[in-house]
Amino acid sequence: MGMKRAKLPAEPVGPVILEKLVNGGQALGRLPDGKKVFVWGALPGETVMVRLARSKRDWAEGAAATVVQPSPERIAPRDGEGYLSTSPWQILDESAELHWKQQLIRDAFAQQGITLEDERFTNGDSWYGYRNKVEFSWYGQTDDAGREQLDLAFFRRGSKGKLPVEGTSLARESINQAARQIRDLLRAKGVTARALKTLLIRCNQQDAVTAQLYVKDDDFAAITETDAKDLGLHGFSVIFSNPKSPASVITKVLGHWGSEYLEDSLLGTTFRYATEGFFQVNLPVYEQALLAMRQWILPDTPVLDMYSGVGSIGLTIGGSAPTMVELNRACVLEMERNVQASSKTAATIVHAASEDALDHITAGQTVIVDPPRAGLHADVTARLLDQRPPSIIYLSCNPSTQARDVALLQAGYRIETSHGFNFFPRTPHIESLIVLSTLA
Repeated sequence: MGMKRAKLPAEPVGPVILEKLVNGGQALGRLPDGKKVFVWGALPGETVMVRLARSKRDWAEGAAATVVQPSPERIAPRDGEGYLSTSPWQILDESAELHWKQQLIRDAFAQQGITLEDERFTNGDSWYGYRNKVEFSWYGQTDDAGREQLDLAFFRRGSKGKLPVEGTSLARESINQAARQIRDLLRAKGVTARALKTLLIRCNQQDAVTAQLYVKDDDFAAITETDAKDLGLHGFSVIFSNPKSPASVITKVLGHWGSEYLEDSLLGTTFRYATEGFFQVNLPVYEQALLAMRQWILPDTPVLDMYSGVGSIGLTIGGSAPTMVELNRACVLEMERNVQASSKTAATIVHAASEDALDHITAGQTVIVDPPRAGLHADVTARLLDQRPPSIIYLSCNPSTQARDVALLQAGYRIETSHGFNFFPRTPHIESLIVLSTLA
């Protein structure tokens, strides 16, 4: 027989004094018995009572149930109770958010024995209303008469269940409006939450909106062509997604009206992307990162763009003939289309994992890497050290794995600059740019 899972206390525990914010976004403190606890909805210096969601041998996790002593940096969240689901740092004032994001980058590198010296940090003009992509869940609550009220919802962070919402303050308002339109249509049709999986909505910078309604039954027929057209969206699809899969993936398209693609421009280059495809969610700040990267590209050297997605780096700052390496087939198809629509028709596209395209890493290049959260594959790091291209531009969504990789690359490189970017205000997520050049 397996070990029984420890039963969590029914009542909040504490008091807990929080020490600092950690990578991931929680505040770190200690329970009365000395065990580390990671707490959502709490800030450094605060004293809180914690409702535990998980408890392991050496650590626990939960959310603040009561704030006994608040931090002077605490502010009221714009999204009320729902803030934790999408943006757990809505309770942190803006200057404190910038401080902690810079500190988390420093901490990640300090753990690798690296002190960052030439530090910069860029924040955009918008703290809210910047997201161009949101995925909603659904929630149904039955009244005493047995009638269900269908609501948009997000999952509760740090606890269980879902929370009904009207939208999120992080999204462009065109997204929230479209979500409520679709919800109201489904309500009028008598559709219940049990039949639905998720609702994915995207918009471009001109507020053209596309939406995908993911449903659990392949015979779902509640939405007619007239219904879809009456929504007035740029594109709308109803998609059966295998209910055995927790993710909303396309199993079968049941209906599609309008366009399934959006277009946006980055530094004068136009990109097309599918509703479910990969594209940055905060384009103004992403453009700032591209400009910062461009100044470190060596003149008269070829550019290799690894983990290149749909080509948004290589096709904007990679010169006339970048080589772009990408594993995801859907991204590669979009990248091919974007190449043909651009002036970079001499670009080379490599459909492969970066660790399987090592021959493309050679001396005499500017190498750009923008890997997933796991960071660089060990074979990529080894190849870079073997070939010693003179410049490596490393953009990362995870400073911890970036710091690990940079520590290894310091065997042949020095750090030229460190630059953080606030791609995701009011959330703990950070984008970090490190530029490396070969040792003399």
